[in-house]
Amino acid sequence: MQGYLTELTRLGVNLGLVRIKELLKRLGNPHHHLRAIHVGGTNGKGSTTAIIGSILNAAGYKTGVFTSPHLYCYTERFCLGGKKIDVTRLTKLLALVSPFASRMVAEGYGHPTEFEVITAVALRYFYEEEADPVVLEVGLGGSMDATNIVEPVVSLITNVSVDHTEYLGRTIKEIALNKAGIIKENVPLITACDDRQALAVIFSLCRQKKAPLFWVKSQAAGALNLTPLYRQIAVAGQVSWESKNFSLSGQDFTVKGVKDTYEALFLPLLGRYQLANATLAIAAIEVLRDFGYKVSKQTIRQGLAAVRWPGRFEIIRQNPTVVVDGCHNHAGAKNLRQALDDYFKRQEIIMVLGVLKDKEYQKIVAELAPRAKAVIITKPRNPRALDCHVLAAEAVKYVKQVLVKETVSAALHQALKAAMPNEVICFTGSLYLVAEVLSEPQINL
Repeated sequence: MQGYLTELTRLGVNLGLVRIKELLKRLGNPHHHLRAIHVGGTNGKGSTTAIIGSILNAAGYKTGVFTSPHLYCYTERFCLGGKKIDVTRLTKLLALVSPFASRMVAEGYGHPTEFEVITAVALRYFYEEEADPVVLEVGLGGSMDATNIVEPVVSLITNVSVDHTEYLGRTIKEIALNKAGIIKENVPLITACDDRQALAVIFSLCRQKKAPLFWVKSQAAGALNLTPLYRQIAVAGQVSWESKNFSLSGQDFTVKGVKDTYEALFLPLLGRYQLANATLAIAAIEVLRDFGYKVSKQTIRQGLAAVRWPGRFEIIRQNPTVVVDGCHNHAGAKNLRQALDDYFKRQEIIMVLGVLKDKEYQKIVAELAPRAKAVIITKPRNPRALDCHVLAAEAVKYVKQVLVKETVSAALHQALKAAMPNEVICFTGSLYLVAEVLSEPQINL
């Protein structure tokens, strides 16, 4: 299984819907029988997907959840009722799909990419198991992403910022147009986007497609002047959240929805940006109620309290405190910097950085390195990883103590050796880096 999928990764990224349409047709169009929630955006879409799934599981629904990428194993990407798919079952599904994919090559369609194959596997799996509903996280962009084959009951765009510019465009407007491609005719759209250019694109497409728009914002953020945009479309509803308290165990908050107010909510995920993701999830649940899904306020509380999403501002050790965060773009780095300031305001930080070369590494370093007393540069095991010395040359612009360790294992050993008990070690820059850290035996010593 792992070998087959790894081989497919060599096909790279090849966006488009022709291959996935043909592959699903040969599999009996399983997506035509599913009710889907489609979650796109730049950052936070995985967390939002996981939160929606957790709430629906708490309500007793046989919820399918499809996310990417994984930390350890492909099985993490396919969850049903809160449980990962069995390896044997995944192997059987791949054995079902792969001959169809091979025949497509012979017939001139080209071989489906790795992501197209696993998307087809997910949809077939959820169909066979009669999952209802299914929560699908967009892989890359929106309009030409393989998941955009579905006709959802509700769509979400968490936010829009710069990432994957080689595929999605160089400007916020271009990227927003791509991500807004998941907006469908008459299908409600929920967003927490606060960039005016991106919002203008989203508002315009919602107007064209007669898609009811629900907008999520923090009560503390104040009013964003959207008067020119309101002339384009009437917002179906505004949803807001307010932080009440936070600690290293989680966050207390309230949400004012379109239909109800939700108080005394608790989320174990850390970072104030996760409150926006949780609020997006609650807004989606409110929309789903119109489609007959029965989810009480108490069930929402239970689902929020039970959610788990590893590798996103996760504390994995104490004395010294070790935090891992899969931030991989400038917007994610800003969220991480804010979280470090919120939770560890008076503590020294040793930052361990490893990024991929196709990311805006200069902006990531500029955001994070000034917060650190020392930076250890390393390289995740990925062919796209940025050379350590290139990253180190950027880091020395902001901090005096910069050390290079070529492997994540060596960087972890050095960080644990150097840190005082009251200091914080933060591993970040890529989910590939985070996965390696979490797999290291020495992290649990």
